[in-house]
Amino acid sequence: MAATADAAKQQSILPTLIPYLDRHLVFPLLQFLEDQEDVDEPSLEHTKLKFELLKHTNMTDFVGDLFAKINNLDERPEEYVQKRDEVLKKREQLQDECSKIQDLLADTEVVNNLRSDKVQNLNYLKENHGVTVEMVDALYEFGQFQYSCGDYNSASELLYQFRILSTDNDKVSAATWGKLASDILTTNWESAMEEVQKVRENIDTRLFSNPLAQLEHRTWLIHWSLFPFFNYEPARDQLTDLFFSPTYINTIQTACPWILRYLAAAVITNRNRPAGKNGQNSYQKQLKDLIRIVRQETYEYTDPVCEFVKALYVDFDFEEAQKKLGEADEILRSDFFLVATSEAFKDAARHLISESYCKIHQRIDIKDLSKRLGLSEDEGEKWIVNLIRDTRVDAKIDYKEGTVVMNHPPQSVYQQVIERTKGGFFRTQVLSAAVARLQNALKYLGLQHSQETRPDTTSRREIMSASLAPECNEVKERYDSCFLKWYSEKYLRGTATTDECEPLFAKYKQCLGRALKERGIDKMLDEARADNRENDLENMKPSN
Repeated sequence: MAATADAAKQQSILPTLIPYLDRHLVFPLLQFLEDQEDVDEPSLEHTKLKFELLKHTNMTDFVGDLFAKINNLDERPEEYVQKRDEVLKKREQLQDECSKIQDLLADTEVVNNLRSDKVQNLNYLKENHGVTVEMVDALYEFGQFQYSCGDYNSASELLYQFRILSTDNDKVSAATWGKLASDILTTNWESAMEEVQKVRENIDTRLFSNPLAQLEHRTWLIHWSLFPFFNYEPARDQLTDLFFSPTYINTIQTACPWILRYLAAAVITNRNRPAGKNGQNSYQKQLKDLIRIVRQETYEYTDPVCEFVKALYVDFDFEEAQKKLGEADEILRSDFFLVATSEAFKDAARHLISESYCKIHQRIDIKDLSKRLGLSEDEGEKWIVNLIRDTRVDAKIDYKEGTVVMNHPPQSVYQQVIERTKGGFFRTQVLSAAVARLQNALKYLGLQHSQETRPDTTSRREIMSASLAPECNEVKERYDSCFLKWYSEKYLRGTATTDECEPLFAKYKQCLGRALKERGIDKMLDEARADNRENDLENMKPSN
């Protein structure tokens, strides 16, 4: 038992995760590590780790107690008492600065007069209630301060209020990260998932001067998403889809291959989840993608969870798979994020072993299969009976011989060809149409200030509809006037000056290119109609 515990410690990836987490998010992981020791008093090493982690925060009482324990003192040193007074004084000051704007945001009449346009809201509050930009920024500072004090509920509310009014995109982005962390630490998982989506949209639409910075932001989001991933059931499917999306699976393979442990555990345990519409097909696709990625990344990262997948689906080594399942169970029990799923993982993994074994063999010895599953013969027999009932496979149990006879109807070559080529023609058509739209759009975007051939109405319709895509909404709010000037007929004739639009257009170009690539034009038009943007739709209608 001690050997397996030591092996689990060696496979711990906690030191690898910490650089991608905020210090407040690291604390629950250290607390879990301490609880794993199963001792009455925390060790001096753990106390020092907590102290080093939190000494730069405003949690003065807690940090002072940790310092006293480390140095065998009866009470906190005087410096922590003084720092506590300073923190309380600063808190009172910030509370006074924010009290007016907080009272306004709590007033129903004021809230009813607010609109979706932040600039308009700020002007309304400035003209009618004397609110200034400095007051709005004070909400951000107070939210940061409360977060540093460990008052995460208050921090979440303050950052939310700041985000409603602020037009500073950099601070709004930082506030979204802060609210996500606050919601995680207060276990408000539903709100945390909303913030995950907001952070994702911000990363995708923001213009990064350095692609590496965008990669780092996605890496941070992947790590922060692990908290709701394994603590909130409705988040499981959303985040699995997120991790398997092209940009994020590339991020995992490039920057953080150790996340494959969590992705593999999530996919395997998803087997036991009730399947909705196309649920089983989605699960099979995710499993195939997981097998492919694990096989590709074996040289870069491996652990018992990934090795189990490789042994079962790449090497078809059932003895090795059973061995790795035992090791993976120890890993899961010692992992902060996976400990709650260890039993579900073991149960789902046994089902996968059984299914794969039954697909390969026609006559199966119950005793042998039970051994491979780590079960007694009686338990194995019950397991197989339940498996046959649940999966509805064509099989018969010969109790006299102690075997299971599987009926595998042969699949004709003709049927195999149909399965492999099914949907190929449709996918080719979709890809061809998408490439044609993208080429047309890029050609249109590349027009110079001369009297070149203007694009036809259909091309202009596609570009304008792309500007209505959800991915472009944030950009559209800020640069709509310049965008319309850029595409006005006056400009296309080469008679307009657009120097002020040049830097703005670069951002539009990136946003529109992605929108055209990822979304269908008809879908964008439907979304525009749903938002009642009729005036924009009139400009997009092709001429008769």
